[in-house]
Amino acid sequence: MRTTTIVPLLALATLLACSGTGTGPGEPASAAPAAQGHAPPGVVPGSYEDWCDEHQVPESLCTRCNPALVPAFQATGDWCPEHGLPESQCRICNPDLRIERPAREGS
Repeated sequence: MRTTTIVPLLALATLLACSGTGTGPGEPASAAPAAQGHAPPGVVPGSYEDWCDEHQVPESLCTRCNPALVPAFQATGDWCPEHGLPESQCRICNPDLRIERPAREGS
């Protein structure tokens, strides 16, 4: 699988991010503070800042950090049930897979 597979996934992540937090009206979003190696809340999906150092994938697409993303990947057929990851992120099934962090703006 190539890095170009990430582009449609970033579009999916943007759609998920724009669809709301899942909280009711007037309820605050329950966003945990950014942990070391994780993107801070509110970063633009697909940007340099949108990166999970722990799992080496865009934070907006990291199902290990955000299990709520799993159904969206499963619905698009991008799921490896054997390893519990999106197929587009499964380096066990795809050892040549390269997921590259986007460049910083202005670089």
